[in-house]
Amino acid sequence: MNDLCRLLDIQYPIIQGGMGNISHPKLTAAVSNAGGLGTLGVGTLDPDEVERRIIETKKQTNLPFSVNVPISVNEFPKEMLQLVLNHKVPVVTLSAGNPAPFIPKLHEHGVKVLVVVGNVRQAVKASEAGADAIIGEGYEAAGINSPQELTTLTLIPQLLDAVEVPVVAAGGISNGRSLAAMLTLGAQGVQMGTRFVATQDAPFSDIYKQKIVEAQDDATVILGRKVGRVRRVLKSPFAEKMLEKEKEQLTAEEWASLTSETYHLKGAMEGNEVEGFMNSGQIASLIKDLPTVQELLNSMMNELKEATSLLNKIVD
Repeated sequence: MNDLCRLLDIQYPIIQGGMGNISHPKLTAAVSNAGGLGTLGVGTLDPDEVERRIIETKKQTNLPFSVNVPISVNEFPKEMLQLVLNHKVPVVTLSAGNPAPFIPKLHEHGVKVLVVVGNVRQAVKASEAGADAIIGEGYEAAGINSPQELTTLTLIPQLLDAVEVPVVAAGGISNGRSLAAMLTLGAQGVQMGTRFVATQDAPFSDIYKQKIVEAQDDATVILGRKVGRVRRVLKSPFAEKMLEKEKEQLTAEEWASLTSETYHLKGAMEGNEVEGFMNSGQIASLIKDLPTVQELLNSMMNELKEATSLLNKIVD
């Protein structure tokens, strides 16, 4: 057990990404029950719906889980954090905005705070504000990313040099070998999104899952570069349409409307590739099966042991 596991009271140093509006109690609970830290993302949902999901998650697990609040995306960040306190959720993951105003109150109630960052400056500010751990997300990751497009392999070592709190690596991670690589760099754990989508416990469209399993190395594309809203998704008719839209003089607000969570739900939940998108990281090309979450975490820890043993032999 390392510092991250002790901090979060979890068995394995593996965290689930937030996933926006498609986040679901079933998957969140499955990750926590398997020994990792499940995460319930609030996306753009309203407080009533989030409270319902928190209650449902607590019915399915008595182990720690996190609530991910994208500060600048959701209209009700203060209300969301009050729900966390009301329901005694032990961990909060803050992203997409300045976490500083929210951390003191969370700490007053004993809540551990993880902050997602895309560069060194954000990490330093979050650490100075009191973050208990930093999640560094490289642009290999699915969904919305930093427009700087720093890779996980380059970002994580820089974060380790810049902050003293535990660092978690996100983006391009799906198995025990990549977990071993990040731990070798000095990270205390990993966060995964796409890999958890492709599991039996994820209540998403079978079409979505199958596209991940069948993905090749060029299966994803970045949308939104020209409007400063970088998002990685699976290639699809909808994605092609959005790439054409980028050639128009769109404002950031217009772009946000065209790629809102409404279209995320159509793609991920309905498998509709024409009217919606499916988030996916580049790691999709290494995913070839649909295990249960428990099977996935067990296999990752076994692969970690094998990778560590091989590394020790090389060093010796």
